[in-house]
Amino acid sequence: MTDSVTDEPELRVTERGRVLVLTMNRPKAKNAVSLAMARQLAEAVDELDRRPDLSVGVITGAGGMFCAGMDLKGFARGEIPVVEGRGFAGLVQQPPKKPLIAAVEGYALGGGFEVVLACDLVVASDEATFGLPEVKRGLTAGAGGLLRLQERIPYHLAMELVFTGRMWPAAEAADARLVNKLTGAGGALDGAFELADTIAENAPLALAASKQVLVRSADWPLDEKFSRQNEFLDPVRRSADAKEGATAFAEKRKPVWKGE
Repeated sequence: MTDSVTDEPELRVTERGRVLVLTMNRPKAKNAVSLAMARQLAEAVDELDRRPDLSVGVITGAGGMFCAGMDLKGFARGEIPVVEGRGFAGLVQQPPKKPLIAAVEGYALGGGFEVVLACDLVVASDEATFGLPEVKRGLTAGAGGLLRLQERIPYHLAMELVFTGRMWPAAEAADARLVNKLTGAGGALDGAFELADTIAENAPLALAASKQVLVRSADWPLDEKFSRQNEFLDPVRRSADAKEGATAFAEKRKPVWKGE
């Protein structure tokens, strides 16, 4: 599926070692999410989780822009960029099991910011801008912004950003620890690759299991936390990668992960 004004794919999917790179590719539309792009993102997320040779994903936007949110022209035609089971953009309701890093240049607004909030780590240019401006248009942030923002930053700051709909500079987001790494203009993707490469040196099964416990355990009853985490951790302990990690340590070499 392609952008209506070009022959370019609406999502470019490339590989960089153990890193899967997802590039939203509708720069003339500020990378606004169409239904076609949402479906392609859902397929790419499934591929990231399915393949044992991939450890981490990076999502970014083409043309110096992350994402301006939903494609309003498509919406006016009755097209809603939601994938069943995955939600808006094919990932906000059900992000990948493996780590996902947002590399943000330019604007990440509305649904674009909600895609960022669905990621596990954020690298942003110091010229990037975030925001949930829906209330300025008589709407609400329904793709995870209202659910996730108050978990990522202080409560009163989250309320201010939602109620005012104001633009939020990346430097302020970094001060609030929503951004893991701030780079110079044009440097977000390279910064994300550096972080992704560091993560990808580690065992992919251990990464995915660790993420699931971190994400799911917040509302587990206190007396069940340790037993419930074993559902995710025990398979890792029994894996071939766990044996490989111990063997590589004893042999003083880098481990060779197979995701098994």
